[in-house]
Amino acid sequence: MVFDLLERQIVAALQLDPRCPWRKMATVLGEAERTVARRGSQLLETGAVAVVGVRPQPAAVLIEMRCTPGTVRAAAQALAQRNDTTFVYTTTGTGDLVAEIFIGPGRMGDVLSDELPSTIGLRDSTSYPVLRYFRTIRGWRPEVLSPERVEALRSSLTADSGVLEARQGLNRQDAELAEALCADGRMSYEALGRRAGVSEATARRRSEWLLANNQVQLRAVIEPAAFGLDVEALLWIRAAPQHVERLGMILAELPMIRYAAAIAGDYQIVADVTVTDMPALYRFITGSDWAQYAGSVNVSLLLDARKRGGRIMRASLP
Repeated sequence: MVFDLLERQIVAALQLDPRCPWRKMATVLGEAERTVARRGSQLLETGAVAVVGVRPQPAAVLIEMRCTPGTVRAAAQALAQRNDTTFVYTTTGTGDLVAEIFIGPGRMGDVLSDELPSTIGLRDSTSYPVLRYFRTIRGWRPEVLSPERVEALRSSLTADSGVLEARQGLNRQDAELAEALCADGRMSYEALGRRAGVSEATARRRSEWLLANNQVQLRAVIEPAAFGLDVEALLWIRAAPQHVERLGMILAELPMIRYAAAIAGDYQIVADVTVTDMPALYRFITGSDWAQYAGSVNVSLLLDARKRGGRIMRASLP
């Protein structure tokens, strides 16, 4: 499925504010509210776009896995089923799949040494702890809307902070609200209140607190191909220490970058880039300003995204 112009605008609005009311969206886009609500609801109901949340943790690790022949899909499915994975991709290159895992306090040893080695089909793996985010997918903004519309739709509750933060302990009601927002980021305050056993007003106030205090991070999840971006790749970049911050900040400003993070290990930065075709990827790697700060770049093409933004992806979309 490739989005038409209005669908792209609706999705772009949801990327800026996942809980944006249809009425406000229609006003900013200059469309009839009924049309925007109908088309937006269809996108959500069919799964072409999903508004979901994740609970951030104080640590995150990228795992590059190599699997025994014939087990890659099973391994990807097993990782996708974990509640702590945010994305799971099968790739070309030296690794068969790459996953990001959010890790709770004191859990890194258990996850890396005990849990992951039992993954079906795993032959060996390399872990890359995330040191700093320059961009996450909640900050990805394909160039669809004018700057004026972007400013009118932007929400302070969904800023891409780029930092790892420890989440606080929550009481039962807040925990239930957080769980509900992670499953459906556009759930109404009335429904949230019923879920947590509180009034609609309390559900609104506490949900806004959860979002404002980084207890839940909302994002609109789509397949880049729906925007006509048919080629996606991970760039594993080596750079001198004095160039890492500058390089990461440059990458974070580029619309084709969905994700960029500084990592510990043999590489200093990993970036997820989406472009229209292979020639565009070649031009991006060889002819962009950021390349002058990179010592070397290894490229892995994405073959399949089994999980994005904490959401297990459907095999195909209508």
